[in-house]
Amino acid sequence: MDGSIANDAKTLDVPAVMADLGRRAKAAAAELAYAPAAARDAALRAAADAIEAREAEILAANAKDMAFGREKGLTEAMLDRLLLTAPRVAAMAQGLREVAAQEDPVGRVLEEWTRPNGLHFRKVATPLGVIGVIYESRPNVTADAGGLCLKSGNAAILRGGSESFHSAGAIHACLQEGLRAAGLPADAIQRVPTRDRAAVGEMLTLQGAIDVIIPRGGKGLVGRVQAEARVPVFAHLEGICHVYADAAADPEKARKVILNAKTRRTGICGAAECLLMHRDYAAGQGAQTVAMLLDAGVEVRGDAAVQALDPRVVPATEADWGCEFLDMILAAKVVDDVDAAIAHIQAYGSQHTEAVLTEDDAVAERFFARLDSAILLRNASTQFADGGEFGFGAEIGIATGKMHARGPVGAKQLTSFKYLVEGDGTTRP
Repeated sequence: MDGSIANDAKTLDVPAVMADLGRRAKAAAAELAYAPAAARDAALRAAADAIEAREAEILAANAKDMAFGREKGLTEAMLDRLLLTAPRVAAMAQGLREVAAQEDPVGRVLEEWTRPNGLHFRKVATPLGVIGVIYESRPNVTADAGGLCLKSGNAAILRGGSESFHSAGAIHACLQEGLRAAGLPADAIQRVPTRDRAAVGEMLTLQGAIDVIIPRGGKGLVGRVQAEARVPVFAHLEGICHVYADAAADPEKARKVILNAKTRRTGICGAAECLLMHRDYAAGQGAQTVAMLLDAGVEVRGDAAVQALDPRVVPATEADWGCEFLDMILAAKVVDDVDAAIAHIQAYGSQHTEAVLTEDDAVAERFFARLDSAILLRNASTQFADGGEFGFGAEIGIATGKMHARGPVGAKQLTSFKYLVEGDGTTRP
């Protein structure tokens, strides 16, 4: 189904449509499993070319989505997630080319050994099969998810949010153009052709057709997927990211990182949502740090100690700790030491991304050892929680669970494995 298909739920039998998508994806996955890497890479490069050639069409579709989002009353941060610009379209195309240039993740020999009886074992990377991706506002996920699934030899069923319906359709058409140009089945990347939320429920129960579901969105979406899915899920509930400024933080580095972590893009899951300051850092640098944030337009919600640093600070409530604002709002608290910061993060965090700002190696090592978030950084912005920044070319999401994939999920993380065993007339006694 191409991106131009009608989205009127009244004209669609949603269960039948979803079952058909599943059957076609399964058949396409069987072809992709043995398609040569050169063909998959050619499809990615052709899709990138199509995205660049269709820039005007994509931006026109995005304009419709932006109007829809404004009518729905989306916040400025959410509208920024939805917005496509010429540079962002170019970045999508570049991301596909970077994925195409990566080593083929399929067929990698992960381990190899020979037993005393002469049997030779190889553990080899294989595609997962059919991946269902459910996402919300960001239309570029269409390209990222479709491209990564294709690179890893998986078929994809993409279900974008209602806000990004037109943009996702235009981008999806480019992906299918790339598949056709490379002689691969267009059904390898399919898109749910309706805004009807019933389609999500159908996806979650397509056992035998979908091998794994990846939700990328807010707490409501991810919570629903985890509660209702009948297939495995790679997910994170929220990006409640913390920055801890230690007593041994370099003041200039710390201010630069804190400002970037909060304000570069407030609507992404790697945006900082809580600042924790060691009491000594707060005494020496706290007022300047808080003023910097306030002057940049950030609403700071602080405890009593932070409120004492600047009269513009809003009193924090219990609900502000552990809140994913996705906006120009930051919770802030003064803590006694690194252990108090760790305890706060363990109590209110979502095991997504945390940063420690310190020149003290022992503090950094303690922070890294005692927290179990998917990504931990030292003297670097939480906004680096992104597959492209990890060198993955793109990501399909940040997984915060502990099974199979964790952190940015790129092409390599979208593979499973099988064992290839060779003998020479070997029998078991």
